[in-house]
Amino acid sequence: MSSSENKIVVNSNSDTAVGGLGIIFLIGFMGCGKTTLGRKLANRLSYPFMDLDHVLEAQAGMTIAQYFAQYGEDAFRKLESTVLKQTDYHEHMVVSTGGGLPCFFDNIEWMNAQGKTVYIKLSPKTLATRLENEKEERPLLREKHGEALVAFIADKLKEREPFYDKATIVTDGLSLTAEKIEKMLTGMIR
Repeated sequence: MSSSENKIVVNSNSDTAVGGLGIIFLIGFMGCGKTTLGRKLANRLSYPFMDLDHVLEAQAGMTIAQYFAQYGEDAFRKLESTVLKQTDYHEHMVVSTGGGLPCFFDNIEWMNAQGKTVYIKLSPKTLATRLENEKEERPLLREKHGEALVAFIADKLKEREPFYDKATIVTDGLSLTAEKIEKMLTGMIR
């Protein structure tokens, strides 16, 4: 998707308080840059930043990979949804989410009702390149390499994009900056 194709849809349930952008949830496949861009955007806006994966790990007392190995994906997705919905959020902040979080239960609808969601979209090949050296921390990718990794990501994106595409903003992540995200968000509230 080119930058001229960015979809900006204003969700009527995500009113913004005067003087702020509210809660901004960054969503997308693992490796798309949610945490890196989230920190930069939060810094740029002078907002607090939260990585929900870190909150989950603190509550679980173990890493996501350990939780997956011990309890399985179904238990992880339930815990992830609970953490999403029971965490206290600042009125205006940037939140990085896990890659699968929007795709389970009513999580994407819940995030859209609480604030704005930004889907950072990248191709399977770009994601595979970024994730090739991070597979140990990523339980779903551990045994996949090369073209098998690209194919796995492509299949997962086909499953997940119907959920990701419900985001307030869908944007190409290839040359995305915190400044560009800010401009998209502030353009919504003129």
